[in-house]
Amino acid sequence: MTQKPHTIVICMGSSCFSRGNRNLVRMIQDFLKEQKLEDEVTLKGAHCMSKCDKGPVMKINEEVIINVNDENLTDLLAEKLLNSSSS
Repeated sequence: MTQKPHTIVICMGSSCFSRGNRNLVRMIQDFLKEQKLEDEVTLKGAHCMSKCDKGPVMKINEEVIINVNDENLTDLLAEKLLNSSSS
């Protein structure tokens, strides 16, 4: 199996989950589908990323991103995935 060039890991620990990660997962899936990036990005969950007070938390490739919400998620994904794939 070929490894995809990008990985998104979203914290599914109870604190991040209660702060809205369920909705964020759906938004990520929708973004990947709309941008036709499903073959370029591995999306997976993690039990806890140990930044509970700064959640929701996710990691795009090796960069940990804190305070993710439905207002900044699309811009973050575009910046990290679309801009980097054109380089």
